[in-house]
Amino acid sequence: MDFNVKKLASDAGVFFSRAMQFTEEKLGQAEKTELDAHFENLMARADCTKNWTEKILRQTEVLLQPNLSARVEEFLYEKLDRKVPSRVTNGELLAQYMTEAANDFGPGTPYGKTLIKVGETQRRLGAAERDFIQSASINFLTPLRNFLEGDWRTITKERRTLQNCRLDLDACKARLKKAKAAEAKAAAEHELRLTQTEFDRQAEVTRLLLEGISSTHVNHLRCLHEFVESQTNYYAQCYQYMLDLQKQLGRFSGTFVGNAESTSPPAAAASPPAAAAAATLPAVPTIPVVPTIVGVPSAVAEGVLNPNEVKPPASGTRKARVLYDYEAADSTELALLADEMITVYSLPGMDPDWLIGERGNQKGKVPVTYLELLS
Repeated sequence: MDFNVKKLASDAGVFFSRAMQFTEEKLGQAEKTELDAHFENLMARADCTKNWTEKILRQTEVLLQPNLSARVEEFLYEKLDRKVPSRVTNGELLAQYMTEAANDFGPGTPYGKTLIKVGETQRRLGAAERDFIQSASINFLTPLRNFLEGDWRTITKERRTLQNCRLDLDACKARLKKAKAAEAKAAAEHELRLTQTEFDRQAEVTRLLLEGISSTHVNHLRCLHEFVESQTNYYAQCYQYMLDLQKQLGRFSGTFVGNAESTSPPAAAASPPAAAAAATLPAVPTIPVVPTIVGVPSAVAEGVLNPNEVKPPASGTRKARVLYDYEAADSTELALLADEMITVYSLPGMDPDWLIGERGNQKGKVPVTYLELLS
């Protein structure tokens, strides 16, 4: 192998000279060329940008993927320049379990139907989460990584070169002070001019790169706005999905209470009239018998509400603020608008998940989950 001995010796001499200069500076035995205050502020600002960008990047990765092993797997795939395999979200996995459970319990049963409805919503939530993670990765994480792996590496390299140029410049100044002979002084002055020119050129290059941090902040600001917009859309989708699910479950509350199929054994000594009456009624859960109360229509105790027959109790009415819009499923229910105030009260024998609501001359059943009860 052909070695350039002269170049190797020259490089070794330069390295030794820089090491000596650095050591003497640390010991206070040599002078050090100081950079101007503006340059120092630029470097401090660049270091601050790099440190906080790393922290924000890491914590955003944790937010998008809390599973450490999954993050390590994605990192390895990225370093190997291979496509990351598609991963099922927790919501989609929960939806799959709910659907399978509904098939086992019977998709026609109240519990099975509810599991299917909730599972469909969980699947939509999982898909929305997947879209949000992809959008945040492209619009926010990628620019942060590009800065750390691209611009910051270039800045670090040029700053290291500037440091070497400064050490060479200060070493030349020290040799010039020590030179006695005229010939040695002339050689030292010539070397000093060359190193000073190289130092000034490198300082200008580094300064331009450090001033570019302002452009980096502008770019990251734009990416931050896009990240917030993606997150807003994601949570708005989740809220709408859950609101729709809540409405569906509220409408089904009268149907999905208990089990549609009675599990109690048939009465052996049922009277013929009672058996005939039972044969003509649909299979519904057994409702406890509520004694008739004066002023309360018997239809309420039977679970059938006629708003025109309902009279508010003498006491026990409350004001309530509506939290969400609610569309009445039938004539016995009262449609609601978010943030409106209504009067509510309960009647004996009613489902505890429902109240009677009044708005002017309008009245009907309203779900408790849509209300904020006031004192």
